[in-house]
Amino acid sequence: MEVVGDFIASRPWLALLLQCAAAALVGLLVHAVLDRVARRLFRRFSPAERVLEYTRRPTQILLPLLFIHVALADAAVPAGVLVGLRQLMSIAVILLVTLFVIRFIAAFADDVVARHPTDAADNLRARSVQTQVRVLARTAMFIVGLLGLGSMLMTFPNVRQIGASLLASAGLAGIVAGLAARPVLGNLIAGLQIALAQPIRVDDVLIVEGEWGRVEEITGTYVVVRIWDDRRLIVPLEYFIQNPFQNWTRRTSDLIGSVFLWVDYRMPVQPLREQLKRILEDAPEWDGRVCVLQVTDFSEKSMQLRALVSTRDAGRGWDLRCKVREQLIAYMQDNYAEWLPQVRATLDRSDRLDQPGAPENTPAQRPTNLTEGAQAPAP
Repeated sequence: MEVVGDFIASRPWLALLLQCAAAALVGLLVHAVLDRVARRLFRRFSPAERVLEYTRRPTQILLPLLFIHVALADAAVPAGVLVGLRQLMSIAVILLVTLFVIRFIAAFADDVVARHPTDAADNLRARSVQTQVRVLARTAMFIVGLLGLGSMLMTFPNVRQIGASLLASAGLAGIVAGLAARPVLGNLIAGLQIALAQPIRVDDVLIVEGEWGRVEEITGTYVVVRIWDDRRLIVPLEYFIQNPFQNWTRRTSDLIGSVFLWVDYRMPVQPLREQLKRILEDAPEWDGRVCVLQVTDFSEKSMQLRALVSTRDAGRGWDLRCKVREQLIAYMQDNYAEWLPQVRATLDRSDRLDQPGAPENTPAQRPTNLTEGAQAPAP
């Protein structure tokens, strides 16, 4: 043993390595004990279990580093080397603490989201909570990450000197920093506005840039809108603060859809009203609120009918409108085919046929005079 002790004492780096390894081993053992105790204490408390699950990896590395940091205080190494090691350990500890806080925020946000699912029929409250929690959590994680990065940089003496010189010229530095960080700060402020005012929420139905879709995800800088054909539209957060857009589920998902038909003037409207009512009574998409058929426009050829139907959401509304359109057209084809839109014309012979010496025209050569509004004679 004395020989081993002399061998280690003659090699300071080996002694330092063994000292750090022993400290790391003690840290791992302490983490294992604390993790098991915490799991038993919070076994039936799901938020705490989620926090422990999310923060296990950072703490598993952080505790050994803290023990190594303490062990370096009594290490027999040159002062210059000790300063470098301590700075390296400080950076690692700051990084892990930052990661721990970010994971803690993520665990809290995911737990709140899990307790407010959006698969219910009336999910307005759940979507509101999810939007607020996700946006605020991402904003908080961004701020924590920024503070952690600043703390790591401040461990370098040169960076401190740069910071002091920037403070001396704060006006110019503020202008430059403001211009450089404008997109980031703009999205950050827009995210806070969306979280508080909530012009959009997760799973809202929007019309953005002429596209119909649902809000799939709200991040710290952009919004993902899932288009009806499964395309994804990526929109910056600032867009929803600075530009108008349609939100079909702002207060409720109930919608009124319209179906337009063009028919002949002689088409009776009442049979179509009765048929519309029968169609809606057999349609599971209809919510029973609105069933209206009206003449809303006309032209020199036909008149326009508009059917209004109501549904619980936009998806059912689209399906119901297609169903009403198809079945009303089929009803007219079966019962009133002659009153579908048509063009009327009158064919007259020219007076030139009665003039002497005029050549006789064949039926294909006879001139025609088309007049709207009169029925063409039978051949």
